[in-house]
Amino acid sequence: MDDFDTIISSFRSEYGVSIRSEEFRTMPWSEFVSLLSGLGPNTSLARLVQIRIEDDKEILSNFTPAQMRIRNEYRRKRNATLANSKSLDETTQFLNDMKNIFIQMS
Repeated sequence: MDDFDTIISSFRSEYGVSIRSEEFRTMPWSEFVSLLSGLGPNTSLARLVQIRIEDDKEILSNFTPAQMRIRNEYRRKRNATLANSKSLDETTQFLNDMKNIFIQMS
C-alpha cells in the first residue's frame, strides 16, 4: 500500500499510538476502519487525500509544485487503473468461459 507510512504517521499524531503495536495486531478490522475514518483533518493522511481530490481552480493555482506532483501522480495512477479495469460484462463473460472450460474438462 502506497500510503501505509502516512497512515502510521496519522494514527500516531491523532491517537498517540503505533498501529504496529500488539493492541492493533489483535484489533478487529471493523474497529480499525472506524479509527481510520475518524482521523481528523490535521493528519498527514487527511492532507494528502485533500491534495489528491482538490478540483477548485483557485486553490489549485496556489498549490506548490510538490502538491501538484502529488495530485498529478495520483490522478495518473487512478486513470490508468480505470482504463485497465474490465467492465462487469467482460468479467462475467470471462468467468462463464472459465466455468465452461472446467465443465468440459470433467
